[in-house]
Amino acid sequence: MMNDLIAHIANTNGLEEPLARRALGILLNGADRQGAQLAAVTFRTIPGTRALAARAGSEIGAPTGEIARLIELTPGGRRRVVEHMFGALRAAGIDHEAAGRLLPSIGGWMKETYGIDGLGQLGALIAHDGETSAASAARAA
Repeated sequence: MMNDLIAHIANTNGLEEPLARRALGILLNGADRQGAQLAAVTFRTIPGTRALAARAGSEIGAPTGEIARLIELTPGGRRRVVEHMFGALRAAGIDHEAAGRLLPSIGGWMKETYGIDGLGQLGALIAHDGETSAASAARAA
């Protein structure tokens, strides 16, 4: 299933599959570091995505220590995670326009394939204290 998602991301965003795989890994790593529902739902639903996110995190130099991960859950830490994630996407060759299309393509595929709604919006990627449709989807998945 992960390969199907990567192929979908590549096709809908005009990317080569290796770049689509890297972009998905970077997005999931950032979402995971924030405690965002995009990562939680994707990890539970699609085998191999947790390992992809961890590998991407290692490649981009994401913190892995327990204290660093806790700091990333604070408001300032979450902001830093987002900055690091978008910087890593740019370094990989994903411009702002392409980055803006990634989430909707992932969200559309998750809805079409698994019936999980609410993952194609920024709120699914950037964790915050409010309830989102993605949070509801995560509990239901």
